[in-house]
Amino acid sequence: MKTTATDLLRKQHRQVASLLKKVLGSDDGQERRKLMDEITDHLQRHTRIEEEIFYPAFREGAGTQKADALVRESFEEHHLVDVLLEEIPEMDPEDEQYDAKVTVLKEVIEHHVEEEQDEMFPAAEKKLGKARLEELAVEMQELAGEDPGSDEE
Repeated sequence: MKTTATDLLRKQHRQVASLLKKVLGSDDGQERRKLMDEITDHLQRHTRIEEEIFYPAFREGAGTQKADALVRESFEEHHLVDVLLEEIPEMDPEDEQYDAKVTVLKEVIEHHVEEEQDEMFPAAEKKLGKARLEELAVEMQELAGEDPGSDEE
């Protein structure tokens, strides 16, 4: 079975959620830095494929004001994540504000994921169809530097 764009994005959402949980569960400063680097890498690739491929295709394919509003809000949520991802690496993982900032990052991401998975993805699946979503997945994997032929998790 071929991967669709929404399948790929859901998989990435799960990976980031898992990494965030590990950061908040660790008390090892070095491990936390390493995990945050990994999260930053994942989120930068994820944001890029959403903004450059998925959102434009969704906006065009859905062609509704609701789709347009969802995409605009998603861009703003990505901006908030970017700001936090600039600040967190500058912090000492032992700083008492570190957990607070990572928690806010996690909450912003959870809200964003919930909206995408509950509203945007079902609309995309209905309006774009499976074949188009499979084409988008290949484009997204290529842009992210992944092998479109592999479906490893």
